[in-house]
Formats: sequence, structure tokens, C-alpha cells
Amino acid sequence: MSLILVVVAFFLVMGLIVRLMENRLAYFPTPFPENFGEPSHYGLNLEDVFLTTSDGKRIHGWFHPVSESPSVLLWFHGNAGNLADRMDHLQILSLLGVNVFAIDYRGYGKSEGSPDEEGIYRDADAAYRFLTEKKEFDPARIIVYGISLGSAVAMDLAVRKRCAGLILSAPFTSAREMTRRMFRIPFLEYFPRTRFDNLRKIAQIRVPVLILHGTQDDLVPFEMGKRLFEAANEPKTFFPVEGAGHNDIYVIAQEDYLDQMRKFVDFSSQEEEAVER
Repeated sequence: MSLILVVVAFFLVMGLIVRLMENRLAYFPTPFPENFGEPSHYGLNLEDVFLTTSDGKRIHGWFHPVSESPSVLLWFHGNAGNLADRMDHLQILSLLGVNVFAIDYRGYGKSEGSPDEEGIYRDADAAYRFLTEKKEFDPARIIVYGISLGSAVAMDLAVRKRCAGLILSAPFTSAREMTRRMFRIPFLEYFPRTRFDNLRKIAQIRVPVLILHGTQDDLVPFEMGKRLFEAANEPKTFFPVEGAGHNDIYVIAQEDYLDQMRKFVDFSSQEEEAVER
């Protein structure tokens, strides 16, 4: 009986710690660097954008305009750093020939507040409103793209809002499965409030889906990407990147990455136009 009580007490204490620390374990924001140069130094024409979310938080984003393109890529980054750390990836995305809009979640970079699941969904909604209301993009021309943590944000938005397509890079199935993988303690995954129930949500998405995953991803297993692909509706494409880890898909794949992205952006827009007709 004493051993049982000790085990139960251990699980309760661990569960309480995980519940209290879950946001610190999931999000690793950093402030925007004071000595950061102008985006033009990186060959990018970026507009500074500040948005107000539905709960009153002021968040920061960058808009890369391409006046001759009617399409826009709405891009959500991973759980660490801020937009200033993504300049090399933004440079590559700028080669697609479409508009690009990227935001820092609340608590990241120049954005106010502290991140949590519902909060970053609100941030995504503010970004979507900016594109449809301020920039007047047709929802049928918005392609939503999420990386790692951003894949959860992108999926949630694509379930609730109209868009042309969904791109997921290194996506995970759920917060519970990631907690189980991180701690490897039975039942501990049931304590956090955070859900990120991506495997359930992707089955509700009715637009073209492209999933990219590195075969050597040691943070989010390659199998998670495959399971999400299997659960997704057609039309869908799975692009495995041999030898890539969690953060270097666009580096390892290089031209193949850009080629896949271009094809998907063109295909998604054509699919939406066909639905409208």
C-alpha cells in the first residue's frame, strides 16, 4: 500500500509540474534583436505590420509584396526564436513569386503577450483578417503554411477559414503524443491543457494538402508526418526529404523544395478557381 501511495504521489506531482510548466516547455520565444539590420540588407522588401488580436494583443509581422501575383503565402514559424531568425527561409520563400506574410506569435519578437494554444490561434485569425480585409486578398488565393508548431496553427486556421491550400513542414500529430515522446512516463500526457489535436483536424480539411518531412527528424518523428498524410483528404502530396532533420528541409532539398512549393501554389489556386466555377 505504501508503494502504491508513493507511485500515485509521484504521478500527481509530475502531472502538476507539467501542468504548471507546459507553456514554458512548448514555447521558446526570444525578443527581437536590437541590432538587427534593415530587411533590405538581406535582399528582401518587407513591410512592418502591427496587428491587434481579438483579445487586444499587439502582434508583429512582415509582409513581402509581389504586386503581379494575386496569391499570398501565410506563413507560421516554429516554437523558438522570432522572425529575425528566419531571414534565410524568407529569402527562399521570396523566390516563389507570390506575396508572403509571416507573423511572430504573441510573446515572440516584437509581439505582446505570452503564448498559449488559444492565443496563437487568435494571432493566426488576426493575420488572416489582415490579408482579407486590409490587403483584400481573395481567400481562394491564400495558401496557409506552417512549420512544426506552426503546422498546428495552420491546420486550425484551415479548418475554420477558407483558403486555397495547406502546407505542413515537420508536422506533429498532437500535443499528447509529443508529451508522451518527451517524458516517456505513462499517463503524463493527460495532464497538460494544450491539445493541438492535429490528427483529428486534418481529416476535416477540404483543400489540397502538401506535407514535407525530413527522414532524419529527431524532434518530430517522420512517422507522424506520414500518419497525418494518411488521415488527410485528397488531393494531397507527401514530400519526404532524405537525410533532412527538423529544421533544414528547405536547405537539404534546395531546388526540389522550391519546385514542390511552386507546383503546389499553382495547383491550389487552380483547384479553388475550379470549385468557384
